[in-house]
Amino acid sequence: MTTTLTPPPQQDDLADSLRTRSLPAAAPRAIHVLAVVLVVAGLFTDLRLAVLGYALAWVVPLWSRLVEGRRKAVDRLVTLLVASAFGLALIPLGSIMWSVLEKGLPVLSSEFFTYSMRNVVGEGGGIYHAIVGTLLITAGATVISVPIGLFTAIYLIEYGDDSRLSTWIRFLVDVMTGIPSIVAGLFAYALFVVFFGDGVRMGIGGAVALSVLMIPVVVRSCEEMLKLVPNELREASYALGVPKWRTIVKVVLPTALAGIVTGITLAIARVIGETAPLLVIAGATDSVNFNLFDGRMATLPVFTYSSIMQPGVPPEPSIERAWGAALVLLIIVMLLNLVARLVSHFFSPQGER
Repeated sequence: MTTTLTPPPQQDDLADSLRTRSLPAAAPRAIHVLAVVLVVAGLFTDLRLAVLGYALAWVVPLWSRLVEGRRKAVDRLVTLLVASAFGLALIPLGSIMWSVLEKGLPVLSSEFFTYSMRNVVGEGGGIYHAIVGTLLITAGATVISVPIGLFTAIYLIEYGDDSRLSTWIRFLVDVMTGIPSIVAGLFAYALFVVFFGDGVRMGIGGAVALSVLMIPVVVRSCEEMLKLVPNELREASYALGVPKWRTIVKVVLPTALAGIVTGITLAIARVIGETAPLLVIAGATDSVNFNLFDGRMATLPVFTYSSIMQPGVPPEPSIERAWGAALVLLIIVMLLNLVARLVSHFFSPQGER
């Protein structure tokens, strides 16, 4: 008869098993709330107050170590570290939002949205011409990018079958995802110089430049959404004698529509704030231009950049308009992200919400 000797329990584990006490439920929550209040107040007043608040948050895991044991204390410590990392990531975002709101809100007015900068020196004027240019160029980029990106994704999922061509397409899409935006602007400029000569500045050129940045995002997002469509739906359609192209149009695309629209919306939000390519090919102007194919066209990013870099005399009104334009651009991007979330929520299948 053999006997198996079991190792004695570790001292910390034995101590943990003997402990049945726990911290009062309201105490850690109250300490965390007080710590957050002190940290937030310290960021706006005195950093020493923020350090004090963060030090106070460490009381909970130390207290838990004495009362609840090592395991519970480690759990509370990791929770504190994760929350600290999240708060640290929020600091730059909060700083940007606070600065833009503080300096941009006083500029917003009816005149600011309905007037351009034509024949305006000093105070007055607005960003009407930049808003029009931004919407037109972004719409042009969307018209170019969505068909190309969607059809490419359909080929990769429905027809590619891991062929050599589909492998190369995925590789090129990955390369295009990482190209600098200035390279897209230079590509569009070189393309239009061939047809219109040196010094060309056109809104459609800006749309082409933005489409170079937008296409890989659309391809990747649409490809991932088409992958999520169950193969059973395709096979059921084929069993009924429906051809492949009609299966894609009537079954696959409607099933993935919510995700596709969400991806396209996020791609628009990705490119609408680009400055470098538009500065190269679309240029800048103080007048309203509704024609993408004729002349320079102002955009909100370029307007903001020009107002900061060339403020004129006196510089204060121009810098104030730059902050106002930055706030409007930020609001547009936030609205696009909100629309993407709403589309994903309301139009996705019931079980995936």
